[in-house]
Amino acid sequence: MTVILLNGVGSAGKSSIARALQEILAGVWLHVAMDAFIEMLPGHLQDDPATFSYSDIAGDAGPPEIDIQTGEAGRRLLMGMRSAVAAMARLGNDIIVDDVLLGDGLADYEQQLAGTRFLKIGVMAPLDVLEEREAARGDRMAGLARWQFSRVHAGASYDFELDSSNATPGICAERIVDRFGLSRRTTFHI
Repeated sequence: MTVILLNGVGSAGKSSIARALQEILAGVWLHVAMDAFIEMLPGHLQDDPATFSYSDIAGDAGPPEIDIQTGEAGRRLLMGMRSAVAAMARLGNDIIVDDVLLGDGLADYEQQLAGTRFLKIGVMAPLDVLEEREAARGDRMAGLARWQFSRVHAGASYDFELDSSNATPGICAERIVDRFGLSRRTTFHI
């Protein structure tokens, strides 16, 4: 079993790279997205001190910068996600995780995934590219990328780093497959 962790700022392209990996990798690869776990929360807890609360710390001083505070229920949710990934891996599933790790999240994954092939990949892009993508998506608060930019990769040690600003998700996926010698899906044409 192998777990590929794609860690990066929101709008870095992690989900697109994960889907591209699923298309080219041999075997069954599950895609576990942090967003799917956050979407498990009811609507009234999407911006709440118990889970995750958001505030613009830039105010009128410049471009928006959304500060994220994680409450106790939010911490349990994220720890549960990492435990779920570890449980699925222990059962023999190959997994691609896309996450936005802050604090001790990477260390928690490393501890929980001891004994598995755990590939840590940092998905990078310049701030202006992230903010442009964030605005184009329309489903993100303006300023999330700015706040996460200096925090997500701070102190992280990766097996591989990708700059998603100068490559398509497919090319990024190819680079991951090549770097780690992962098995490709065989396509048969009749």
